[in-house]
Amino acid sequence: MRLYDILKDNEREGITDCIIGKITDDTRKVEPGDVFIAITGRNFDGHSACADMLAKGAAAVVVDRDLGLPQQIITSDTRKTFGILSSRYYGEPTKRLKLIAATGTNGKTTTVNLIKHILNESGHKCGCIGTAGYDVCGRTYEAHLTTPYQFELYRYFREMADNGAEYCAMEASSQALSQSRFVGEVFECGIFTNLTQDHLDWHGTMENYYQAKKSLFRCCKAAVINVDDPWGKRLYDELSAEENIRLTALSEREMTDVSACAIELKSGGVTYTLADKRSEQAFTVSIPMPGDFNVMNSMGAAAACVEAGLNLREAVAGLNTSKGVCGRAEVLYDGDYTVICDYAHTEDGLEKTLSAVKRFVKGRLIVVFGAAGERDAGKRPGMGRCVSRYADIAVVTSDNPRFEDQQSIIDQVLSGFEGGCEVHSFVDRLEAIKYAVSLAEKDDVIALCGKGHEEYQVIGDDYMPFSEHRIIKELCG
Repeated sequence: MRLYDILKDNEREGITDCIIGKITDDTRKVEPGDVFIAITGRNFDGHSACADMLAKGAAAVVVDRDLGLPQQIITSDTRKTFGILSSRYYGEPTKRLKLIAATGTNGKTTTVNLIKHILNESGHKCGCIGTAGYDVCGRTYEAHLTTPYQFELYRYFREMADNGAEYCAMEASSQALSQSRFVGEVFECGIFTNLTQDHLDWHGTMENYYQAKKSLFRCCKAAVINVDDPWGKRLYDELSAEENIRLTALSEREMTDVSACAIELKSGGVTYTLADKRSEQAFTVSIPMPGDFNVMNSMGAAAACVEAGLNLREAVAGLNTSKGVCGRAEVLYDGDYTVICDYAHTEDGLEKTLSAVKRFVKGRLIVVFGAAGERDAGKRPGMGRCVSRYADIAVVTSDNPRFEDQQSIIDQVLSGFEGGCEVHSFVDRLEAIKYAVSLAEKDDVIALCGKGHEEYQVIGDDYMPFSEHRIIKELCG
């Protein structure tokens, strides 16, 4: 790969062509021949390192102002240029893919994995980018970010396309949207799931958080929106004023474009009638994923697949063969007592999961959970409050503490607890799980919340192996 291969003619002025390596914005990863992107962040301005990067052998630096340096490529927005150059580097692979994206606080992972399953079942090869992993249609990579950074993201797109994928279903995180990790893309459909407090350490306010989510729909041909959510209703109303996007409203409460009725909630999943008002069609959906929130997730997946080219009968047929999604209301053990694993890591996520599970618990509900370190600390008391409403026994522990003091995080969660449940705490998550299992009696349900599909604990900079699937298999058989 040569530098001129990723530059247009008007971008080459004053730039000497050469062989290049990777493209990166990380000063620690720059090697001779790399292209360095100068990003102005919260704590560090990459422009201050450009001279040093060239001295280290960088082939060029991408900047948003003239630094008087050789091999500087000046652009108005380095974040956007990072995505554009990464796309060119990998041969603009998204031109060979039909993109579908889901955004929202909760439900993204379930929705995109259901979309992937529906499309694959319908004979269309579909890759997937999201929290549960990066599936490139032949190999799945572990995900450390919901939406990867630009250069990595386009590498996955390229591998997907080379492996014959026709579609890619992806999660669009609010951070990725605000950082322009994919620009110039046109999505067949965008899905809005819901919006509740999360990531305010990054966005500052709920309004900023909402605007980041809304930005996805500026590049979508169609939008599927949960209008039962107040932020979703606002988004639908705002997008209704625009003529260049097709809208589908989803609701469990009233007859909208696509709605659910005759909902049956069971311990083993949900059954409902999916009705499409526009085509006057209705089909029965039955999926092995408990919780009424999975009614909305599955409706959104089916509606998005219709917008992407399937008919409703095909979409529902695909849904009805789903075996569920790893780490999303997933049953890990079902004997005298039951162990369920779920990614719920916000107050709203816990509310949805625990309220659904509580309806079917014949014995006691034992909840093991924690709050992530270096993430929105304001949500921690609310998480404790929520668990105290549903749990008979709560075991508060660690969940990716990073560099924060684990006991301090636990104490903030405990501050929100209200009366009504027995409470224990363990800094060591393994000990917390062992303790919960030791308490379990016939007909009890243990809900392990927060880790879901993850097979690691983030402590400091280290990703330590930690699989609740393996742990429960060893403890419960």
